[in-house]
Amino acid sequence: MVQYHDTEWGVPVHDDGKLFEFLVLEGAQAGLNWQTVLNKRENYRKAFHAFDVAKVARYNKKDVQRLLSDPGIIRNRLKVEATIANAKHFLEVQEEYGSFDEYIWGFVGGKPIEHVFKSLREIPSTTMESDAASKDLRKRGFRFVGSTICYAFMQAVGMVNDHTTDCFRYDAV
Repeated sequence: MVQYHDTEWGVPVHDDGKLFEFLVLEGAQAGLNWQTVLNKRENYRKAFHAFDVAKVARYNKKDVQRLLSDPGIIRNRLKVEATIANAKHFLEVQEEYGSFDEYIWGFVGGKPIEHVFKSLREIPSTTMESDAASKDLRKRGFRFVGSTICYAFMQAVGMVNDHTTDCFRYDAV
């Protein structure tokens, strides 16, 4: 967790492959804690072809069964099926916008929102931006993209800087 915080969390991500990875992982986290998902991240990479969105979008019932029998990932049918459906919708967004990056970063005006929080208690679980992203993603057919999940995604990929002002990473990201 420390290494993830110190090197990755909150760093702006503009690569569609990494954005898809975080979308999958944040959805997998629903109802669980982030450490559980982070500990299974490498297994997810193996199980989902390194988060190759085009390959995941082509998964079929046999792939669902393979994934549900994989102890290295969270074996929740709804989450597995949502990942496959979300991959298909991700490709649709890429087709429409040229990239998922262009689409998703539009919810924050194309640049990170710089929050000025002094303590962890000040950090919200949702914002107007995560509400808007969640609403639009769901309209497009995405699942496991509620506002809280969207906000966690936005934090992870650096769309918002929620490092507290006394954190050494605050100015770095």
